[in-house]
Amino acid sequence: MYLAHPSYLSPGDTAWQITAATLVGLQSVPGLAILYGGVVKKKWALNSAMMVFYAFSAVLITWMLVGFSIAFGSPVHLGPGILSGLFGWPQPVMSALDSIGQANIPLLNGGMPSFAFPQSALIYFQFVFAAITPILLAGGVLGRMNFKAWMVFVPIWSALVYSVGAFMLWGGGWLAQLGAVDYSGGYVIHVAAGVSGFVAAAVIGPRLYADRADFPPNNLIMAMAGAGLLWLGWNGFNGGDPYFANQDMAAAVINTNLATAAALLTWLFMDMAFLDRASMVGAINGMICGLVAITPAAGFLNGWGALLLGVAAGMIPWITMNKIGPKTWLGKVDDTLGVLHTHAVAGAVGGLLVGILGDPRMVLYYGAGKTPDISVDGLLYGGGFTQLWHQGVALAVIVGYNAIMTYGILKVLGIFIPLRMSDADLEIGDYATHKEDPIPGVMGAPIENLAPNKPAWDGPDAIGAATHYPPAGTD
Repeated sequence: MYLAHPSYLSPGDTAWQITAATLVGLQSVPGLAILYGGVVKKKWALNSAMMVFYAFSAVLITWMLVGFSIAFGSPVHLGPGILSGLFGWPQPVMSALDSIGQANIPLLNGGMPSFAFPQSALIYFQFVFAAITPILLAGGVLGRMNFKAWMVFVPIWSALVYSVGAFMLWGGGWLAQLGAVDYSGGYVIHVAAGVSGFVAAAVIGPRLYADRADFPPNNLIMAMAGAGLLWLGWNGFNGGDPYFANQDMAAAVINTNLATAAALLTWLFMDMAFLDRASMVGAINGMICGLVAITPAAGFLNGWGALLLGVAAGMIPWITMNKIGPKTWLGKVDDTLGVLHTHAVAGAVGGLLVGILGDPRMVLYYGAGKTPDISVDGLLYGGGFTQLWHQGVALAVIVGYNAIMTYGILKVLGIFIPLRMSDADLEIGDYATHKEDPIPGVMGAPIENLAPNKPAWDGPDAIGAATHYPPAGTD
């Protein structure tokens, strides 16, 4: 007699967890690679996509060697209280037990139902979250960061910054023990990426003036395709985080789509009312803000709460990006895609609204006997200010930790590797770094590499490089 799987394993839960993880992975590869490649200036399309592909691969290796155990392993006890809940012991997760043994997060044992899938499913599911975070961070530094510096920065940042934040909120660390919640990464992923991307943009320095003044999207239809993968991939992002194919998973999925639609429409209406336009870039920004804001709240809110959150997610980041940012010191930092607004601000909005709109009838896990259900009591449902206070503390910790650590890592790294490409290379774009063009001879390759017998054209063109042949009909 043979058994297909051990008694702890639920085929349904296991299948959903791997499916959800694959949906999240598609958000990065190819989702964000396509989105970035389409929304940036033509000469940066390949470099932007390459930053995505590299980060996805580098984070997986880092995650298997140290990242997962720092985020979800047994805690390192540095002292009493907070000091015993900062991060886990760094070690590889490569053994047979890590592959087929029952999934386990030491500090959450007894605080939630036992996992019904193997540890490998948990490792992979959490990897795709770890991978997308520096990829989102990249949105703040597109169009000038030295690719060699990016190659070193990503694994260091992932291990020392992302994994620590994940432990504090998701691995049972001190913020979780305080009572703060983050359903699927509004703080751990989006606030972290937005703050770190903004700090990185400030440390690395701006793009060329010409690129800042004129940075048209090179292919908005391609960008829309990437955005669509992002939106539907989010069903795995928020739907996978109950860790079970249960009732709250389904609620989280519908709430995700409802809030996103509301945020997209709100951003669109704001554009039409104040900027007299209805732009695809605006619609994508609104969509992203809705996805980001619902992420920390997806399974804790009812439908009305998700709708209200979506409106707030479309309105508040729009105001910070279009009204507050340009008129304050924030506008002096060249945050290429505005990740501070679309991720940090939107994530903060969603995380704080959990403390206001959390509905205790939205049950994540049911208690048996005298064990209470697991849900969130928001201010509007009689929970007082307690949850809102916990959410505020967690927000401040994630903002402060990410800002300080990102600044420190980049300053040390900058001693050894230039963080910013040279101005000469910035004039060229993709070809200067990768010696490749998405469309050879069009996207910036030096003329001598293509047809050395023809003279170079030094006139202006649509993508800012000065190394192309004259346009048709030019003498």
